[in-house]
Amino acid sequence: MRIPATASARLGAAVGMAGAAALAAVSLATPAQAATRVTQDRLTPTSMTAGTAARAGLTVHSSRCFTAATLGVGVRDSAGDNLDFPGSASHVRICPGGVSITTGSRKLPAGTYTEFGFWRDTAGAWHNLASKALKVGAAAGSGSTATSTPTGTSGSGSTTTTGTTTGATSTAAAAAGKSLTWSDEFNSPISWGSRWVGGTSSSYAYGTHNPNDNKLDWLDQNDVSVAGGVATFTAQPSSHTLENGRQAWTTGMLTTEGSSEGFQVKTGDYVEARVKLPTGTGAWPALWTWKDGNGEIDSFEYHPDNANLLELTNHVKSGQDYYTNASSVAPGSWVTIGTYYGANSVDWYVNGAKVYSDGSGVGANWSAYLILNLSISAGEYHSAPTSTSPISFSADYVRVYR
Repeated sequence: MRIPATASARLGAAVGMAGAAALAAVSLATPAQAATRVTQDRLTPTSMTAGTAARAGLTVHSSRCFTAATLGVGVRDSAGDNLDFPGSASHVRICPGGVSITTGSRKLPAGTYTEFGFWRDTAGAWHNLASKALKVGAAAGSGSTATSTPTGTSGSGSTTTTGTTTGATSTAAAAAGKSLTWSDEFNSPISWGSRWVGGTSSSYAYGTHNPNDNKLDWLDQNDVSVAGGVATFTAQPSSHTLENGRQAWTTGMLTTEGSSEGFQVKTGDYVEARVKLPTGTGAWPALWTWKDGNGEIDSFEYHPDNANLLELTNHVKSGQDYYTNASSVAPGSWVTIGTYYGANSVDWYVNGAKVYSDGSGVGANWSAYLILNLSISAGEYHSAPTSTSPISFSADYVRVYR
């Protein structure tokens, strides 16, 4: 819900180690943005191994809220050549509370480089942040190959995991050796009350709505329908008014919380859904979990203004990644997304290939209810709807392996 990410190449001046460090202090601000101060709080990696792909992470905050046209991580070699990490974020809202991005992955030869965060203002001026040395060590022996390699060099804007397909049912290896324990293939009408609940959730402060979470939602189970083996969630303006005075949108949710089955996923399970990403501005679909005021693992969140990005988050023990892949994540595209709830690491899969492991996990005794829904953004982090036209989101299935 925090950042959009699209491809954006960045051409920088040819500078060496000292030059790049000095460049961080150069003000390229336009008069309208001269008062804005952006501070770099975190920059990774600190080291790499030659021939092994890695992603960069960047956290920044600003003296006031504004939208940067581009936010990314730059790399220069000793000759000053551009070797930036691909997949810079675009149209990023930066505020005093901070924002984080994860770039696409790339490989670098052994050596010492200059690494720094950068941003571009809406007038087109570039601003480099504090720089540091990035050391890339030689690979041991013949070296190892990375499981994820970029499809291009700096500015390609996406990463492709080796072996990834865009097929309809590329179930992940995480399901191997497990049995299909629970599923809905949406081949028949929704089993309201027994399998799913659609009109209320404890994750919403007012049961039917939750304006404090930047949402225009007002839950209505009639906004989920089934036809042709697909569940369709539809949102449209409603007659309800939220506590903050905003007009609500009725929209659909499926949650196992409160159903007679009361199904919960637990540690060691693998959940997978095949969904069609929405195109409407303001759409905010997600597959996530919730229980007793927490228990939240986001298998994905998506916003069409983040055209090629999925947000993957562990709120239980902390972990987050912004996965970008223009070849498989796009408005109107079908994508298979899976999550393994490991005790020591939650792993995320896109179209059957692992794309992120948080190394945190959920602990040995975690359990939570499933939620699949279409929220509507109120505009704080991402665009609110720009028209009153209905917005839709679709799901082919939800499956749990244990």
